Amino acid sequence: MRLLLSSWFLTPDSRPSALPGTLATGRAGIVLNVLDEYGRSRTRDYARESDTLGTFGYACEELDLRDYFTAPEELPEHLDGLDLVWALGGNAFVLARAMTQAGFRDALQEHLHRSEFTYGGYSAGASVAGPDLQGIDLIDDPTVLPEGYPPTIAPECLCLEPYRIVPHWRSDHLDAEGAERATAHLAARSVTPLRARWGSGERP
Repeated sequence: MRLLLSSWFLTPDSRPSALPGTLATGRAGIVLNVLDEYGRSRTRDYARESDTLGTFGYACEELDLRDYFTAPEELPEHLDGLDLVWALGGNAFVLARAMTQAGFRDALQEHLHRSEFTYGGYSAGASVAGPDLQGIDLIDDPTVLPEGYPPTIAPECLCLEPYRIVPHWRSDHLDAEGAERATAHLAARSVTPLRARWGSGERP
């Protein structure tokens, strides 16, 4: 499995090297659950992401993790039909809760061996790839609970990277000040953060 983690969304004019040139299914699942607290920007953001991924050769669909809140055992089979899962930015705690409730981390484990499969995301979608969300509470509100989210579900991360990923650090993004506080918080506790930027990695 490959990783594609970024601070910001992709653009059509530059295909990231993490994306394989040859696709098995040619399909991408776009995870919009980070927007479940908002809703209004869902159509706009899906159109932007699907248009960009379409230029890279993907046929896109929404992968709504709420569909698996009560049936997480069905998610691994759905991932069989995808080459890419792309998670958007927003509140990282909302996204992590959706992934926990849907059994997304366990489902991904069944696809680590697939060299053509990529997990990617920007901002919150990148942060959840790390071991936990320490410091991200200085950027995002950890208490946000969209309608339909069980209050007992913890915001667990995917543990695909050993580093805590702090997006927008020393950038011109609106969350740059919060990212500065988060990195200082982690550094003071000798916890190594990693700035999210254009980058990629591969898992055997």
